[in-house]
Amino acid sequence: MRNLLLFVLFLIGLFYARRALRGKGGKAGKAAGEGPDAAGGGRQREAEHPEIEQMVACAHCGLHVPESESVRGAGEFFCSDEHRRLGVRR
Repeated sequence: MRNLLLFVLFLIGLFYARRALRGKGGKAGKAAGEGPDAAGGGRQREAEHPEIEQMVACAHCGLHVPESESVRGAGEFFCSDEHRRLGVRR
């Protein structure tokens, strides 16, 4: 009975140790260079870490928006066409 209890405790400890290693980014049971990331070109890594985009302030109201969503006019960035039409507010 004592041996069975020790075995169960060992399995629980093993479970938590593997879980802790995976939580830190380590891949338990896989050597470096193996797995889908090595041959897949890292597509999964790109999905986990998207490209960081520059934020710009609207020249009219000061709201920060991603550069790809901003409207550019008169050499300035604006948050909308309405604010571009109203112009720079100083």
